[in-house]
Amino acid sequence: MDESRDKNENLMGVLISKIPKDAEISRIQYEGPRIALYSKNLKFMRENSHIINDIVNTVKRRVVIRSDKSIRKKEGESKTILAAKLPKELEITNMFFDDALGEVIVETPEPNKLINNEDNPIGQLSDEIGWVIRVKKASPIESLSIQNIYRVLKDSVNSREKFYIEVGEKIFRKRLSDSPQISIASLGGFNQVGRSCVLLTTQESRIILDCGILPNAKNPWDAYPRFDWADVDMSKIDAVIIGHAHLDHSGYLPVLFKYGYEGPVYCTEPTLALMTLLHNDYVKISGMEGKNILYEGKDVRKMIEHVIPVFYNQVTDISPDVKMMLSNAGHILGSATVHLHIGEGAHNILYTGDFKFGKTALLDSTVWNYPRVETLIMESTYGGKADIMPSREEIENNLTSSINETLSNGGKVLIPVPAVGRAQEIMLVLNDSMKKGNLQECPIFLEGMISEATAIHTAFPEFLARDIKNTIMNEKENPFLSEYFTFVKHRDKREEALQQGPVIIMATSGMLEGGPVLRYFEELASDDKNKLLFVSYQIAGTLGRRILDGSKQVSITNDKGKIKIIDINAVVEKADGFSGHSDYNQLIKFVGKLRPKLHRVIVNHGERSKVENLARSINKIYRINTYRPEVQEALKIY
Repeated sequence: MDESRDKNENLMGVLISKIPKDAEISRIQYEGPRIALYSKNLKFMRENSHIINDIVNTVKRRVVIRSDKSIRKKEGESKTILAAKLPKELEITNMFFDDALGEVIVETPEPNKLINNEDNPIGQLSDEIGWVIRVKKASPIESLSIQNIYRVLKDSVNSREKFYIEVGEKIFRKRLSDSPQISIASLGGFNQVGRSCVLLTTQESRIILDCGILPNAKNPWDAYPRFDWADVDMSKIDAVIIGHAHLDHSGYLPVLFKYGYEGPVYCTEPTLALMTLLHNDYVKISGMEGKNILYEGKDVRKMIEHVIPVFYNQVTDISPDVKMMLSNAGHILGSATVHLHIGEGAHNILYTGDFKFGKTALLDSTVWNYPRVETLIMESTYGGKADIMPSREEIENNLTSSINETLSNGGKVLIPVPAVGRAQEIMLVLNDSMKKGNLQECPIFLEGMISEATAIHTAFPEFLARDIKNTIMNEKENPFLSEYFTFVKHRDKREEALQQGPVIIMATSGMLEGGPVLRYFEELASDDKNKLLFVSYQIAGTLGRRILDGSKQVSITNDKGKIKIIDINAVVEKADGFSGHSDYNQLIKFVGKLRPKLHRVIVNHGERSKVENLARSINKIYRINTYRPEVQEALKIY
């Protein structure tokens, strides 16, 4: 402990020596993975940004400027000043004051009018009100999940301030060992799709990569990560990193907080918003169906309090011997690959999570140009040699042809779709195809969590594909608000969709395992004029997978809680290519792009046959050692 104190004191001494008196620094404090300098003179710090650059280059840490609480005007007074002095033509839809960070988030539909303005008043207004101002794009669709996050952050100011300091003290403590021993334990998601979870252990750190559940597992011990097998003490975990929000990667996270985890969670801002949506929906559905509830709303709120959002391509200290960088994974909004730099350059690990090595309508392709990767842990969802996707043009043509065929015959097309990612991808394609005249014009009804998930997408346009981002940010148009779309929020709209002539209906869930899609399925499945069109991966054992595999009669539970037998006469098709996963060729190509040559590849997240094939192919093509561990297996990396 004395060595840690000495190290901290030395760091603080360096910082103090670099800061001029005019900066009026009142205190220097750890803020999670950052060092915060609290200033009573924001103007001086703003006009002398080279000081911070010099400090960062010296201490090799992330440094942020915060305003001393003594200079912050009260929230009400600050709102009045901002409303009066921001440009009159600028519509301000929301202001959120985070007292734990001394920041105010100003949301406006047209942030570029302010950010790109030569007379940008943000700096001067920050000086005047004593709060650091962040300008963000306002979503044209209100997001209840983002508002929920704001409420939780507002209610947890004191506990978060304490939390940030405690995390920082653990990260920046002196190392106890210089030995770079590294191992991983597979707690879930190996030779299967679901409950992704990896425990990374070094001499200094214990880090969890993803923390998901496996839907529809036959046994509880197959549904959740095997923390029991690894004898994990929650108080000894240094960090949890979540690559993206889908429940097979994040669904067990609130349980960690239920059973004592009090450390940080690192992910992107959109991932936090989407996790909040999906986790709260899980709590709601579990309560309605009388299931044994895995976690409750209070556990989700505790999770939100402990998330430290991280931007793409930002090197972040997360433990004494591990630096992390998140980069675009191209899978869903905010999804990230995780690059871990361990020790003083001893070893570099890349954990892909789910990734798409190819541009889609919604997202740019995953990043591949890392400076160093020795060990790659990669997914293999489409790792079979036959898993080759058509070209993008062919994919979209196949979709529109399939839909046109049904619409022209007076039928309805039901598309079961995951609310997050696939829904927005298909929305963009349908809107563009109708505008170009490639798809018969008709109403497109959207029900379930699609509305809320789309609201979150429009709140984070900077994470979307460059062309979509530019379209939304420049206010030319918002493709998510197309005239073709009707968001179904009341039962009468559902009846309208069912009673109308040719229509397209998109509803959750994507695997027919619940949600409003079952009500449409119940009404439409028996008519051979209609079509059931799958656009996403169907996990083995789900209703969607059984239908796709040829079942002509299935049972569902209707609105009255009774089991109903459904005859399937509707055409059943799968529109390939819209997955947010890489196909076989993309997976192989991605491995070949990494430089210098990898030492090893560890294959996970795939059905056993896919994992085996991809591991064998990588070894044969690149002569790289490949591994495909089982769940509950440990592997020494270094």
